[in-house]
Amino acid sequence: MTYRWLLPEFIEDILPPDAWRLEWARRNLLDLFRAKGFQLVMPPLLEYIESLQAGTGHDMELLTFRLVDQLSGRQLGLRADITLQVARIDAHGMSHTGINRLCYAGSIMHTRPEGLNQSREPFQIGAEIYGLASLEGDIEIQELMLEALRCTGLPQVTLDVGHVGLFRGLSRLAGVDAKTEADWFAALQNKDVPALDALAGVSGRVGTTLRQLADLNGDQAVLARARRLLPDVPEIREALHQLEQVARHFADRLPLTFDLAELRGYHYHSGLVFAAYASGYPDAVARGGRYDDIGRAFGRARPATGFSLDLRELLPSLPPG
Repeated sequence: MTYRWLLPEFIEDILPPDAWRLEWARRNLLDLFRAKGFQLVMPPLLEYIESLQAGTGHDMELLTFRLVDQLSGRQLGLRADITLQVARIDAHGMSHTGINRLCYAGSIMHTRPEGLNQSREPFQIGAEIYGLASLEGDIEIQELMLEALRCTGLPQVTLDVGHVGLFRGLSRLAGVDAKTEADWFAALQNKDVPALDALAGVSGRVGTTLRQLADLNGDQAVLARARRLLPDVPEIREALHQLEQVARHFADRLPLTFDLAELRGYHYHSGLVFAAYASGYPDAVARGGRYDDIGRAFGRARPATGFSLDLRELLPSLPPG
């Protein structure tokens, strides 16, 4: 017997009053973005698969639903993230040389839930800046993310910051191939030091530093330790300088932590990465970072930084609509 009212696993309706609360939050966040000078874009739910996965790595490929276009015969995908779509719009839909501040809000689809009891249809809302290479852009986006979270009823969050340049600098210093770098990345992201010790190429000074990187997390004192422990090469020096600038900017304003082995989104992030955490939520409530090469797949790499969050996940904290 077919139960026609049943929905697929991890797919659900949003009913009153939650639907009104989510819609209230969407309107308020888009009003906030508009007041800060961001322009709204609405990418399609469906695109050619090549566009949706360009340069994002294996993880996004596994999350993307695929189907065949009955008109062209080409393979299509349901978007699993909107960031790459906005990069395409910046590269071709709004291809000027100035600074683009863009925002968006819409549903995305995942083949499987990313976390325990998470929906396979997150409601993603976010903002991005294109064409601004300086640290000023990263801090502007972090400030906007924190203000957006206050609007959703989360007045107190912890900002956690890292920088992919630290790991990338060590990999280049060691001169390892892409396969070895990927193995190092997987072990370090899980902070699995025994697995790291067993991998090829982990020896000598670089091996010691990789193991130390896994333990470099905590308050601002971590940055001083990193200055002492990490090799003094330009890429690592610049990454630590940017982290120290962020520490000074947010000093005494909110809880601030640093995780120098944080590599989520490593395949397309190119600089600072950051996440916001709040009491009662097991995972980050918002994430962001710098991804200067993300537009390269569309023939126009530009400095870029941004953040996004899933409004569905924040329903418990949303005020009445």
